[in-house]
Amino acid sequence: MTDPDATSPDATDPGPPPRAPRSALRMFCSTVLGLEAFVVFFAAVAAYGLRSAPTPAILAVGAGAAVLCLVAAGSLRSRAGYVLGSAIQVALLVAGLLMADLRAHLLTVAVVFGVVWVVSLRVGARIDRERAERHVAELAHWRAAGGVDGTADGDADAERGTPADTGSAGDPGRTSATEPGR
Repeated sequence: MTDPDATSPDATDPGPPPRAPRSALRMFCSTVLGLEAFVVFFAAVAAYGLRSAPTPAILAVGAGAAVLCLVAAGSLRSRAGYVLGSAIQVALLVAGLLMADLRAHLLTVAVVFGVVWVVSLRVGARIDRERAERHVAELAHWRAAGGVDGTADGDADAERGTPADTGSAGDPGRTSATEPGR
């Protein structure tokens, strides 16, 4: 007879280390900027239909602003992307004040996107902090279960780029496990 445990994998093998969580902050903010690119484009189409400015100006500003929203969404890996996204929110508000024919509509859109942007920044940062704390606990549990990553404890997190080492130099809202309650 064969021993059933002899053919099955070792029950004490904890498997691979837990993966670092993805950034909720980046996901929320990129969604807001992506949707904002569409809204800016369609606002330019509305301005063209109302003939509120010369056609080349409408096309340049509308297409440029939509592309800028997409560039900001793509650059959210660094703090510059978040600064650019915030500047876009202010620019949308200013554009709403300047466009007489679409003032009420653009101001409404600017306020809604501004509020959603601020909520995304705050809630995304909070979720990232909580995920980082959980990831550190999962790594400790994995190591306690016999997980060996082949490097020194601090080096393993640094090589994988886990939230335990990103600190405040990474995404806004991503903190290290040792940084208290930021």
